[in-house]
Amino acid sequence: MTPEELKEMARQLSKPTGANGLEVGELMNDVNIEMTLHAIEQLQLQKEDVVLELGHGNCAHLDQLLQRAKNITYTGLEISETMHHEARRINREQEENRRAAFHLYDGDVLPFPNRSFDKAFTVNTIYFWENPARLLNDIHRVLKPGGVLCITFGLESFMQQLPFIQYGFALYSPKKMEQLVDATPFRSIEITPGFDIVESKTGETVKRAFATARLRV
Repeated sequence: MTPEELKEMARQLSKPTGANGLEVGELMNDVNIEMTLHAIEQLQLQKEDVVLELGHGNCAHLDQLLQRAKNITYTGLEISETMHHEARRINREQEENRRAAFHLYDGDVLPFPNRSFDKAFTVNTIYFWENPARLLNDIHRVLKPGGVLCITFGLESFMQQLPFIQYGFALYSPKKMEQLVDATPFRSIEITPGFDIVESKTGETVKRAFATARLRV
């Protein structure tokens, strides 16, 4: 891929837009599903949990999440209008049944009252956070006492091999993640590694190393 094509790929991965964004949203759902399920597993969902996801993409994984326990309700946040509308289209029935709600936000301040959610998670978004410590503080604010946040991310050692990461990606190792969390009110962190075999965004088959950081309020 040319530098311009790589820049466009990076831009679409951070904020899918337009027709190309819809295609990227489908690709991200397919490529990232194992990472998403890893994050959901680490949440240890319980009956009637109220769950928040930041950066849900097209949210084709919603049914799998809702099946984890009885009477879960889900709220999704997106900076991408394209993904916001696509997630609502795909999950219209769950939204009509009030099992799910979707909102746009600015990527910085969460539009919810204090102590609104039992669990929160995000997959492959932390690379693009403009102020990670501030956003983590705000996520802490909207979680109930004893709440859990799971952050799933590609390991820096793997991500460095990808040609588009030079365009706006901040990379994390487990140690860097721990250092970031230490500057926030979260009281504990557990990091669980994982890996899968995927076709990369540039068409190559690769073994991807990732991890989920599980933070507790």
